[in-house]
This record gives sequence, C-alpha cells and structure tokens, in this order.
Amino acid sequence: MSIKAPVALLAFALPVLAAFSAPALATACPGNPDALGVSRVVEIDTSGGPGFGFEHFKDHDFLKPGEVVLTFDDGPWPANTPAVLKALAEHCTKGIFFVIGKHALWHPDILRQVAAAGHTIGTHTFSHVALSNAKLDDAKRKGEIEMGISATRRSLGEQADKVGSFFRFPALQHPPEMVKYVGERNLAIWSTDVDSFDFKLKGAAQLVPSVMKRLEKNGGKGIVLMHDFQKNTAQAIGDLLKALKAGGYKVVDVRSAATVKSLPEYDALVAAQVKSPVSANARPTSSVVKTVSEPAKQ
Repeated sequence: MSIKAPVALLAFALPVLAAFSAPALATACPGNPDALGVSRVVEIDTSGGPGFGFEHFKDHDFLKPGEVVLTFDDGPWPANTPAVLKALAEHCTKGIFFVIGKHALWHPDILRQVAAAGHTIGTHTFSHVALSNAKLDDAKRKGEIEMGISATRRSLGEQADKVGSFFRFPALQHPPEMVKYVGERNLAIWSTDVDSFDFKLKGAAQLVPSVMKRLEKNGGKGIVLMHDFQKNTAQAIGDLLKALKAGGYKVVDVRSAATVKSLPEYDALVAAQVKSPVSANARPTSSVVKTVSEPAKQ
C-alpha cells in the first residue's frame, strides 16, 4: 500500500507540543529486523485541556505524513491486554492505554505490566458510563472522571505517577460541562482520527484491511482507536503492526508532560469499594505465588 500525501499540515510550532528529551531512539529491535519501532517521541503540555483527534478536535495537527498514534481503550483485561503488550514488545513500539478504573482495580497486575513496558497510561472514567447520559448530574459525571483517576493510581501503587494527564470520554461523547471541567483539571482530551471498530470486525482478516483503508482515507496518518479489552484486537494486533510496517507507517510515542494527581475525596470513595486494600507496595501475583511442582504432561 502507498501512503497518499495528506493535506497541508497546520503550523507545527504548537504551545502544547514539544520534542521529548529522551535518549536516542533505538534503531534496531532485538529478534525482529522488520519491527515497526518508534519514529519519534513527543510530549504534550496538557495545560487547559487541549483536544486531539480530528473526529472532534481541529486545533492541533502534530502528526507528519505516514505517522500514527496507537491507542487502546477499556483495559486492563486478562489475556487480551497481555496479548497486545506482547505484540507491541515484539515490534519495539508504544501506545497509549486509556484505562477503566474498575478494570484497574480488578486487574492491577496487568496494569502494572502496561506501566513497566513503558507505555503511556491515560484514564477512561471509573465504570465506562457515557457522561452524556441525562440521568447523571454533574456531580456523578465528575465522580466518574475522578474515581477513574483514583482507581488507576491506586492500582499502580508505587508506579502511580506513571498515570499521565490524558483522558478519553466513553463512546467519544463530550458533554460541554465536562469538557470544561476536564480542561480545568489540565487533562488533554483524546478523540480519534481512525476508529478500528474492533468491537464488531472479526479477526485480522476483517480488522487489518479496514484500519489500513481508513488510514489511507484519512490522508495517510492518524490517531487509531482500538480496545485492548477486545479479543478481536488481541488476535489482530500482530498482523496490523506488520501491515503498518509494510505500508511505510511510523509510530509516534506520545507522552504527557505531567502526571495527574487524584483528589482525596475520590480516593476515599474508591477505597470504600475495594473489599481488600491494595497495598502501595503490592507485588505482582507472579512474584508472590510460584508453581514448584505439577504432574508431568502425558
């Protein structure tokens, strides 16, 4: 596939974006000479709540032709999130994971794997309720946002400060009052350029060509929305990364300039929902429980 030339880029000297002062990017990926890798690392100044993703926000176009940002929603989730992490690691590439607070409390070990692998972590509310729901008042909407942050930080324990100031609204529904609130909290809002529709497209045979066609239609670049909660993505992500490499695409690793701090009143609400406390020094289950013997396979 050839990448079509996109429309002229907006001015790149944006106040919210800066080159990230990280060590030089690796030029080789051990064990995979055809790895996708990372082309560059950028850092976002989230002050005031800038929005990204042309489906809803038009202010900041920071991707160059052929560049993509890989984003994953609704995790962490058993089997599926680890499969996504494995595929990304095999290609030495990075993504942004927008975490549901409840899922973080249920599967803190998996969330810590995401953090340990160096991926960017954002939040996606506490229970994934659509904040545009008329049955919710503003207090409950704010509670969903804040408890999501509190639960994600709590589940990461000593790695809590790896939670970036990135937020994605459930179902990409942006009530104006909550957009204002998120801006006051200095959380960058993430929409998308390319929706994978991985919740309905089955397997790599459907998902991969769909994403590639949508990227081409978007001018050969974009923020890609996927879900590490979905088995379809877990099964297709390896093939998608290969297709992106073959198509000449490059991945941009996006970081948040600031971590997001939780608010004490919402920390308390989350703590009340946890039947057994999550220790700040909690270790992964794999380091606590170890199989020392089992019957030999027949």
